[in-house]
Amino acid sequence: MTPNFQVTRVFLPWVLCLLIFGIVGTARGEVRPQAAATSTQSANPPAANAPSSATSKYVGAETCKTCHEEIYNGWEKTPHWKTTQNKEPSHQGCEGCHGPGADHVAGGGDKTKIYVFENHSRQQTSARCLTCHGEGREQSHFAESAHASSDVGCLDCHSPHHAKESQHLLVQSQPQLCYGCHVSAKADFAKPFHHRVNEGLIQCNDCHNPHGTGLIRQVRALPSGDFVCYKCHVDKQGPFVYEHVPVKTEGCSSCHTPHGSTNPRLLKVSLVNMLCLQCHTFNSNLTAGGPIGPAHNQSAKYQACTMCHNQIHGSNFSSVFFK
Repeated sequence: MTPNFQVTRVFLPWVLCLLIFGIVGTARGEVRPQAAATSTQSANPPAANAPSSATSKYVGAETCKTCHEEIYNGWEKTPHWKTTQNKEPSHQGCEGCHGPGADHVAGGGDKTKIYVFENHSRQQTSARCLTCHGEGREQSHFAESAHASSDVGCLDCHSPHHAKESQHLLVQSQPQLCYGCHVSAKADFAKPFHHRVNEGLIQCNDCHNPHGTGLIRQVRALPSGDFVCYKCHVDKQGPFVYEHVPVKTEGCSSCHTPHGSTNPRLLKVSLVNMLCLQCHTFNSNLTAGGPIGPAHNQSAKYQACTMCHNQIHGSNFSSVFFK
């Protein structure tokens, strides 16, 4: 046996022992800090689970009821009651509109510690309503509406607490609410021939969106872009092979007054011939591109134009709108 082999035989077991103890010690050193960190986390839960100071400012609608029971009982029967099912405290119940109530309660009902609508301008209160009734809803165009530009706010027409109409929380039922400002429309609906709004068969918001649209007079349009009149007068919609141009360019109001008229069929003038001749006149210069005038003498023909041209809204068979 050589001397080198003897030295290796003596020291090899010691080297193996040192390696084994070093690996075990390293493993133990890694485990112990991890266990300590785990125990520290168990003793101190994450701060995210603790309620924030902003959330703690909300006391809930039931707290409001202790002082405002009459208002709460009325509000509970309105569509706004469903806000109590919202998971966000800032959108729940009374505090969804009036803001967090903790300071208000702590101050013994101090109104300066809560949002009171009557102490703010129409623009401010409307903006607060639009935080919920804004994007993706019927009220999304209110800021550009004729009502907003005339300084009409949400609370001029709606009352969350004392509404006279339950579905839309109106302060007064239609059409009387609209007549408060739109006096000329009220006079039109009193004419002999009118859309039956006063009779309750249709309402103003069936044709108009009071919160604003992209069209003039806040008129509602169908998804296809056609006129609102087609919702009821479906037979006039078409499409037709031969279309009466004013129907597609100016709309129904080129011949009819939509609210009411002293003439049958809500026409603008009493004689149909006079209405047609506003566009179809004798044209000496046929290259002008205007509508062709009548081919017969109107002074000798007293029947209405629609006696012959009875498909005046459009036809699939005749370019001059014969039947």
